[in-house]
Amino acid sequence: MKTRGVSLTVQPESPGQEKWPGRSFLGGIPESVRTELLRLGTRCRYLPQETLMREGDRSTHVVLLRSGFVKVTACLDNGHEALLAIRVGGDIVGEMAAIDDAPRSATVTACGEVVASIVRESDLRLFLSTHPDAAVAIAGIVAQRLRWANRRRVEFGGYSVKVRLARVLAELATAYGHRVPRGLVIGVDLTQPEMAALTGSAEVTVHKALAELRRDGLVTTGYRRTTVLDLARLRRTAGMGEVVP
Repeated sequence: MKTRGVSLTVQPESPGQEKWPGRSFLGGIPESVRTELLRLGTRCRYLPQETLMREGDRSTHVVLLRSGFVKVTACLDNGHEALLAIRVGGDIVGEMAAIDDAPRSATVTACGEVVASIVRESDLRLFLSTHPDAAVAIAGIVAQRLRWANRRRVEFGGYSVKVRLARVLAELATAYGHRVPRGLVIGVDLTQPEMAALTGSAEVTVHKALAELRRDGLVTTGYRRTTVLDLARLRRTAGMGEVVP
């Protein structure tokens, strides 16, 4: 099967060779269930800046991200684009359209090379009807994302930009960071305009807030990476509790 700009090939699964964060969809379901679900899909590879799904489309398949990361964006009334979320290997995208059969609510774009599995909505529904663990996991993902969106709306009005940025970076580091000698590398290539979109603030304000976090010794930034030097202190700056194991 071929689609524009995407090379799709069915390949046998190799259980245990891929690892995903425990907080992600794929990382949070039993291995036997995960292996069976991945076998339903068509494995594919997306090139950098390639679109996985587009806002307003009527497609209903879901995409299981196996490696790489994507950005989820939506168009505003003024024509600008808002960055809604980052999704990485282990996450599922497109689940809302598969559940309610409504048009896509956002555009999903590959940032760097992405390997994924595409699962048809009809196959997913049948699978969920016979695998309650997976159904509960998807319900949990939807609830988690709704809570995240609600928190963002509250934070935009109640916290400074520095605190909002610290919260975003702490959440990314907790969910997706990997340990290095100096701290936790988030490994997500976020530009300052995208950080501004995630925190609901102006780019110049985010620039100042990021400089403050660097001066405080909480983070360092470099080419295509942000490193959290002290997650506990960053969470305190963000007004968050201790990390839950």
